[in-house]
Amino acid sequence: MTVSARIEAAILAALQRAGAGEAPPQLAAALVHAVVPGGARIRPTILLAVAEACGDDLPALSDAGAAALELMHCASLVHDDLPCFDDADLRRGKPTVHRAFSEPVAVLTGDSLIVLAFETLVRAGAAAPDRALAMLGVLAARSGMPLGICAGQGWESEPRVNLAAYHMAKTGALFVAATQMGAIAAGQDPEPWEELGARIGAAFQVADDLRDALESPDIMGKPGGQDAAHARPSAVAEWGVDGAVRRLSDILSGAIASIPACPGEARLAGLVRAYAERMVPKGAVARQRHGA
Repeated sequence: MTVSARIEAAILAALQRAGAGEAPPQLAAALVHAVVPGGARIRPTILLAVAEACGDDLPALSDAGAAALELMHCASLVHDDLPCFDDADLRRGKPTVHRAFSEPVAVLTGDSLIVLAFETLVRAGAAAPDRALAMLGVLAARSGMPLGICAGQGWESEPRVNLAAYHMAKTGALFVAATQMGAIAAGQDPEPWEELGARIGAAFQVADDLRDALESPDIMGKPGGQDAAHARPSAVAEWGVDGAVRRLSDILSGAIASIPACPGEARLAGLVRAYAERMVPKGAVARQRHGA
């Protein structure tokens, strides 16, 4: 089974459990709407890639970790799109959950996905309770305060923003969770994997800031220009487009070098290199070619 198939099967199983029995029909449908079809599934893909590079001796546990991580990410998107934050109309090319269902259902959808993420890991934990507990700890730490995606959202309400801390929490946190949870699932020490996750996360955030500034909603599948519209801190606001492109290149240059020694190191390096090449937005490449 391919990595993509493993991820989708684990996510579908979790959603089916959540919508079983006497579940409220609208809320059950909203959970599916928020998660399927997915985007690039980059976070769970990285988690499984790290697990495979380290041996992946308990694939059911790593699959559960991948699903839990993506469910947490999707929950953050549902909440991020709410009127109290971005008030977005589109996500992944279709109406956001609060537009498709209602604001109360959207709040409950995000909350339910967070709980479902932890439940998914707990269900798979019997085979290796010590690993599952450690994975739960990483997911919790990188989702809440002070190091997780909640902290990242919180920075947007501060009068002064530490951009590095903001980017690390808002985007980098779940990438660190991806690399560390993948290592733990395969029975490895998670600490050496933090740097790789942090570098990928930082690069992804800068690339996302560039896409927001340069690309159209049709290309992104969501509204553009949101950082400027909401006066949010961003790499483009801090360094300009060209400076953000240079920053992205600097971050990516060290990502492959940070991969810890492991049996699948070469294959993992190839995956990181492929993601790096796809991260630079087309608009930024065009500017470089035309000397803008």
